[in-house]
Amino acid sequence: MHLKRFADATPYDAPNHWGVAGLRLQGFEDGGPENQWIGFSKFLPGGGAGPDSTPFEKVYVVLSGEMTVEVNGTETVLGPMDSCTIPPGEMRRIENKTHDVCKMLVVIPYPDGKRPE
Repeated sequence: MHLKRFADATPYDAPNHWGVAGLRLQGFEDGGPENQWIGFSKFLPGGGAGPDSTPFEKVYVVLSGEMTVEVNGTETVLGPMDSCTIPPGEMRRIENKTHDVCKMLVVIPYPDGKRPE
């Protein structure tokens, strides 16, 4: 088992994101997950990301608040414990359109499919 306490999570900056504070809960460390990493993001009102796409899939899980996800011109609002998968190459934009903070987990595979050495 690889244990990492929330107090030991490290901040990270994601490209093309604004109004967000991200913490890496698991990943990119010895003994951590081999195939993906887990991020915890707090999006301020008006915060978001995109539009962009990645060559690998992502999973978003909203823990609290709401996040609007736009794909192909269609907006979907995710609420607490809602989740979605963004397939590889799919263009998406996300934005917290509320006056409350949105807390979200993000599960992303390593770019080459395996933890960097």
